[in-house]
Amino acid sequence: MPEATPDKVVTPAETTPDERTMAVLAHVLQRGGGWIAPLIIFFAKRQSRSVSFHSLQVLFLELVFLVLNLFLTMLLVVGFLLAFLNAHGGNNAPPLAVVLTFPVFWLGLTGAWVVKLVIAVVYSINAGRGEWAEYPLLGALARRVLNIQPGGAAS
Repeated sequence: MPEATPDKVVTPAETTPDERTMAVLAHVLQRGGGWIAPLIIFFAKRQSRSVSFHSLQVLFLELVFLVLNLFLTMLLVVGFLLAFLNAHGGNNAPPLAVVLTFPVFWLGLTGAWVVKLVIAVVYSINAGRGEWAEYPLLGALARRVLNIQPGGAAS
């Protein structure tokens, strides 16, 4: 009877205090510096798998929110264009497109800001503990790009 082999267990790679600090900064500085601070950290600490992983996740998150902001801005512009194209001479009431478009735009941007704030706080705490916490979907993409396994082990 063949012997059962246990599942491959990946032990998380140990991180130094400097790596933990840089990973925390990558998450926290996105709130003030957007994608610039994580990009600088990514290239400055490229030799560290942990720092590269955390900063690349932040860069991917910034890319997702850039696309969301572009979509919401296009929605706002289209709404205003429709409002001005359909404007009638003596009607002083705001067109329905403006009434519906602006709140969606504002709520979308405000919701994105809150989500990014929560993500920055939660994942900076995890990075400060030396954990390899992954963003949903984006963490797996960052691991694939950097060619590392869960927990930071080299592939």
